[in-house]
Amino acid sequence: MRHFRDAGLDIRTKPDRSPVTEADLAVERAIRERIAETRPADGVFGEEFGIAGSASRQWIIDPIDGTANFLRGVPVWATLVSLAIEGVPVVGVVSAPAMRRRWWASRAAGAWTVESAAEAGASGSGADAAGEAAERPAVPGARRLRVSGVERLEDASLSFQSLAQWRDAGYLDRLLALSERVWRDRAYGDMWSYMLLAEGLIDITGEFDVKPYDLAALIPIVEEAGGRFSSIDGVPGPWEGSSLATNGLLHDTVLEALVDPEI
Repeated sequence: MRHFRDAGLDIRTKPDRSPVTEADLAVERAIRERIAETRPADGVFGEEFGIAGSASRQWIIDPIDGTANFLRGVPVWATLVSLAIEGVPVVGVVSAPAMRRRWWASRAAGAWTVESAAEAGASGSGADAAGEAAERPAVPGARRLRVSGVERLEDASLSFQSLAQWRDAGYLDRLLALSERVWRDRAYGDMWSYMLLAEGLIDITGEFDVKPYDLAALIPIVEEAGGRFSSIDGVPGPWEGSSLATNGLLHDTVLEALVDPEI
């Protein structure tokens, strides 16, 4: 946070033309150092420093998801950390300090969120949105996440992230056709759209030109909240270069629509 909105922030351009700041590098170094101390046998795959180790347990790190937002002073950015076992993400943490929010999940333990300390203390017991008793949250004030119950495309809210990504992937016509069938479309962007989906506030989000470290931490959160997560062509996991997340009820319908806009 000390680098956020710092007029003297050191910004560089990587070979893929994406920006990187001194904050990106410092965050990833700090996480790698902590993993080396506490889980020295585990592998690490980070956006800035690549892959270290070949263990079946691999920590996948995006030190700042939304670097373009970070360097422009937009508060929608987060640190993403996931643990994948045999390539399957089983733990995910999304920490967004400028938004005073954190989301996390682990397999069979649910998906949760907590706001700033002051707000978290007043946010109740952690019962889910349906009023059912949730297990006691590990963090005081945490709230359990549930995706929406929207069943029809015409009632759904869609986040498409970036028109350019869909155009460059050759899917823009399909996205536009899908947008004509849903209730509402917006481009919330980066990790934010997936967290809105896990909270039940939107119903569909997808994008192209994404790397495993952009997605791995999001998958357990979406799935433990009751949603589904795949590539645009339906392959599970973060490894295919695209993503589609839904509330689960709409997943097959959206996959079909993206294969053939006439369906």
